[in-house]
Amino acid sequence: MAQDKTLVCRDCGNEFIFTAGEQEFYASRGLKNEPKRCPACRSARRSENRSEGGERRTYEVVCAACGVQTTVPFEPTEGRPVYCKDCYAKTKESE
Repeated sequence: MAQDKTLVCRDCGNEFIFTAGEQEFYASRGLKNEPKRCPACRSARRSENRSEGGERRTYEVVCAACGVQTTVPFEPTEGRPVYCKDCYAKTKESE
């Protein structure tokens, strides 16, 4: 049975408790690594990834398959195709 662990946050350097319940939750999801950040720093990091108003940042792209302009919730990587919702669904069906 898991026991509470004291970990040190990689961002702020403060100690935080990784509870037995959290460890069981991580294990049930197949997560093998312990958290590296305290809850406050994890929350702050998530907030940094969102634009003002709590909205997720989106990027305008042209679909690699059909050429329609669309938005995606991630920054496209050069050299990797990005698809609109419909074309992405088609590629998943063919796999």
